[in-house]
This record gives sequence, structure tokens and C-alpha cells, in this order.
Amino acid sequence: MTQVHPTAIIDPKAELDSSVTVGPYSIIGPHVRIGAGSQVASHCVIEGHTTIGRDNRIFQFVSLGSINQDKKYKGEPCELVIGDRNTIREYSTYHIGTAQGGGITRLGDDNWMMAYTHLAHDCIVGSNTIFANNAQIAGHVVVGDWVILGAYTCVHQFVRIGAHGMTGMGTVLLADQPPFVMSEGQPAAARSMNYEGLRRRGFSAARVSAVKAMHKALYREGLTLDDAVSRIRALGDATPEVAGDAAMMAEFLAKTPAQRGIVR
Repeated sequence: MTQVHPTAIIDPKAELDSSVTVGPYSIIGPHVRIGAGSQVASHCVIEGHTTIGRDNRIFQFVSLGSINQDKKYKGEPCELVIGDRNTIREYSTYHIGTAQGGGITRLGDDNWMMAYTHLAHDCIVGSNTIFANNAQIAGHVVVGDWVILGAYTCVHQFVRIGAHGMTGMGTVLLADQPPFVMSEGQPAAARSMNYEGLRRRGFSAARVSAVKAMHKALYREGLTLDDAVSRIRALGDATPEVAGDAAMMAEFLAKTPAQRGIVR
């Protein structure tokens, strides 16, 4: 049977796997589903249409699935969807989506979410990310896989952060951050590429060299964004080993709105 502390309040309509544990004084609402092996500590509130996958560890005082902080919200049955094997630390707050934004706030798999992190409505966060303490993302933000947000990073609504990127402590991100880029500052400025992170993830020397060439095209040669995209696509065409990395970068840049631009 599910291991629920006698002081916890679980709505009879909630769907919890028999291996789920729930700590003292936690509250779980009727539209919540929690998968096998997940642990909910004490004093958590999980409400709304919230689906949580397998083997997640949710620490005390976390709030998941509360209604969003969007004035346009009229009670539509929007969702929060959390994948597998995530660690969500104390005082984190993740809200459901909005009808205008697709209806779902989503967190992928294997993410390490430190204390006081916030996912606003309609955010899409990939897998294997790290959000350090107090990293906050506003509505409709998209975060790619393997991204690291430094402590107290704040991300403006509708901003996209490409895979393998990183921000420094206290960064304020107002523009799209392309894949592989490291930024810091208020507002954020691009400082380098995340070369050490790529090496730790097994990127070959050729792939790291290609990322260096992308950095040069974007930030060192005074090219327009369109010209930089052309240069990056050509890099992928010339070297099959780096074609996937170049395509990811080029596609990200092609979707960047002109009025927002990228971090510079």
C-alpha cells in the first residue's frame, strides 16, 4: 500500500502508485497522479491537474500545480506535467499552464531543481538541467536539455535557452540564449561557450572545435544573424560529425524573433 503519513490529506480521487510515499501534513488534490517510487516529503501541496512520473524526490514545502499567476486565467483545466527522476528542493513553486499558452507547464526527466526555483505557466523545461537556488523563469519560457541556470537567474517571459547553455549567478536574461552559450550580467551578455560542460558530456574534440567556430561566427566576426546562420549551416555540411550540433544551432537562430534577438 501507498505509505502515507496519518496527518497527510490525500483526496480519494488522486491516483498514487502503491510505492509512493507521502510525508506529514502534505495535501494532494483530486486530479493528481503520481508514479511509482516517487517520494513526497512533509508540508507539500500538490493540486490542480498535475501528473508526476516515476522516482521523483519532492522535498518539504514544495507547491506544485497551483493556478498560474496570469490575470487572463479563468479556471480552465490546464496542467502541470513532471517527468521521471527529478529532484525538487524546498519552497519550489511550479504552476499549471494557460489556455492561451498551450495549457501545459512541463518539466522533463533527471532535472536537479534546487530550493526556491519557480516555473511559471506554460514553461517547457527539458531534461538533465540544473536550476540553482532561486532560479526563476517567467511564463512561456523554453529551456533546452543540459542547461544550467546559476543561482538567482531571472528569465523574461517567452525567452528561449538553447541546449547545453549556462548562466552565471544573478543573471537577468531578456533575450534568447543560443545553444552552448554561457552568459552572465544584468542584462545578460554572452561571455563564452560551455566548453568544459561539453567535454564532460563526452563531446569529441571535433564537436568542441565546431562549437568554437559557431561562437566565432556569432560573436567575433561582426556578421549579421542571417550570415552567421549560413556560416553555421555550411559548417555542418562540411563535417558530418558536427552536423547535428550545427543544425540545432541554426534552427534555434532561425526561430529567434527579430524584436527579441539573442544575447550579445
